[in-house]
Amino acid sequence: MAGQIIDFAANGGTTKGYLSKPASGTGPGVIVVQEWWGLDDGIKAISDRLAAEGFVALAPDMYHGDMAREPGEAQKLMMALNVDEAAKELRGAAQALKANGVSGQRVGAVGFCMGGQLALYAGTVSSDVGAVVDFYGIHPNVKPDYSKLQGPVLLLVGDQDPMSGPEPSGQVEQGIKGAGKQAEMVVYPGAGHAFMRDWDPQAYKEDAAKDAWGRMVNHLRGSLR
Repeated sequence: MAGQIIDFAANGGTTKGYLSKPASGTGPGVIVVQEWWGLDDGIKAISDRLAAEGFVALAPDMYHGDMAREPGEAQKLMMALNVDEAAKELRGAAQALKANGVSGQRVGAVGFCMGGQLALYAGTVSSDVGAVVDFYGIHPNVKPDYSKLQGPVLLLVGDQDPMSGPEPSGQVEQGIKGAGKQAEMVVYPGAGHAFMRDWDPQAYKEDAAKDAWGRMVNHLRGSLR
């Protein structure tokens, strides 16, 4: 079932996000964090898919209405992101999910590309986030304090990813474990960056995407009780 744009409290005011609920109206809550392109139809579709799996999904609009159409523009928007404001908006998204009747004491955070790093960041800046799924996350200005994680982290990467592949993601995994927290990394052979983008034939890697989706759902279900 399709979601809707809502306003939720953040940064001392309100901001917008795409909220999608399961048919039951309730379930575990999940923040879905956009790629560097913006809150596009692909991220909304992922939120709807999560709702079909029984989750209440909220994708905050981190760019406040802006959308990139080509990589140069996306790079500018990503680098212009105010990290402190983003932290407040991620905390606000977690609170908004809890206000929308989710089950469980904590919510999850899932993100892709830029959003993967922000999902990991959400797990360190909000005590309401109890599980993280980081799909090939990258953002040079977002530096999470792993010691503040409240739950386990699942890292999903392709071995052909030149930006956030096995080596940099492996360093993240070891950093999390070094802080005494739980992390697991899964590497997909033949998959590049953005392999989950089923709306982008050049990036999509079907076998990796299907396996990663199942692992994500199991990770969230197992952690958000």
